[in-house]
Amino acid sequence: MKLSKCFKHAFNMVIHSKLRSWLTIIGIVIGVASVIAITSLGAGMQQSLESQMSGLGSDLLTITPGYSKGGSMFRNRGGDSGSSTATEEEILLDRTDVQALKGISDIAFIETEVGGKVDVSFLGKMGSVSLTGVDQKVWSDVTTAVIAEGRLLDSADQNVVVIGGNLASSFFDQPLGINKMFTIEGSAFRVVGVLDDTSTRIYMPIQMTYQLLEDKDTDIYDSIILKVKDEEMLDETILKIEKKLKISRHVTDKDRDFSISSSKQMMETRMEMMGSVSLFLTAIAAVSLIVGAVGIANTMFTSVLEKTKEIGIMKAIGAKNRDILSIFLFNAALIGLVGGLIGVLCGVGVSSMMPMLMGSMPMSRGGSITLVTLNSVMLALGVSVAVGIIAGFIPAYNGSKLKPVDALRYE
Repeated sequence: MKLSKCFKHAFNMVIHSKLRSWLTIIGIVIGVASVIAITSLGAGMQQSLESQMSGLGSDLLTITPGYSKGGSMFRNRGGDSGSSTATEEEILLDRTDVQALKGISDIAFIETEVGGKVDVSFLGKMGSVSLTGVDQKVWSDVTTAVIAEGRLLDSADQNVVVIGGNLASSFFDQPLGINKMFTIEGSAFRVVGVLDDTSTRIYMPIQMTYQLLEDKDTDIYDSIILKVKDEEMLDETILKIEKKLKISRHVTDKDRDFSISSSKQMMETRMEMMGSVSLFLTAIAAVSLIVGAVGIANTMFTSVLEKTKEIGIMKAIGAKNRDILSIFLFNAALIGLVGGLIGVLCGVGVSSMMPMLMGSMPMSRGGSITLVTLNSVMLALGVSVAVGIIAGFIPAYNGSKLKPVDALRYE
């Protein structure tokens, strides 16, 4: 029997058992839709994370006071440091540490930062925002911030600031743009740059920051930012920095009082974590496909029982075992394919709705959180057809092995 004829018989079997076929198809639809939606969510969040992490600078190192033996301490650059230490003595970074670091040839730039909260006012509207004082001489060489308007700070700047995108556009009643004046802790400052981000942070020369933040002493830093010359030598450079600082700070591994964090390490850690979460969610969704496979197997066993006499007739007029096997496998594959196609459409629909349902999540800001790829669609279709064939193989094989005499006598 030709394959086209086998396919025609299989198609008729699907058509003539509408209710049972569609109930089986629904199981495949749910499984495939779940896999598509979850994999698209995982791919979208991973792409969003890659985009965010690419702006951190993989050649940057951040040194902060305090050390945790449980692992690297990742902190926000330029924020309040809040270090962890085993002693009650306050641990500080100062000019001595910077001088020690200048002796390491693998470091291209050294930038110091302090930060805190300040009160700001513009046209009668007041609020509290984060302030970061930076070394304006090298800040432009180290920062990964992107300017939307104006410029970054330079070495000659004094009473000027660079502000975050949200502070400029929506924090006050009216936009705070380039060359406009506003007050920080009662002192007037002029805006020279607006960042292309969604923050309300203010950046200003570090010497001006010391004047505004009373709890900060001159030449004491919350963090030291380093840019290495060769990203490929990052690990070796970290070891050199650790050795140098241990000597200058008179500490050992036991009483170490500083931490070094790498944007590259943080990126790799988060990517690994995201991959594990995506894999876990996909495994959960795959359970639905297993349920669908059980439904297909049940349908195929029922079909074999119902078609026993027809199998006997076909064998009596010359049909071979492989013809019967082909008919039932085609039937199972068709159920899987139809369920896969509908499941893909439903999965894409659910994926398109996720940004609205999860719009308040941090990962969803600044772009789509779902990404339906052609590979995931083709994989879902292939898996659904494969599930149909595998689930239908045993009942199809059993049907093909029926003897014509027994099949014709079956009631």
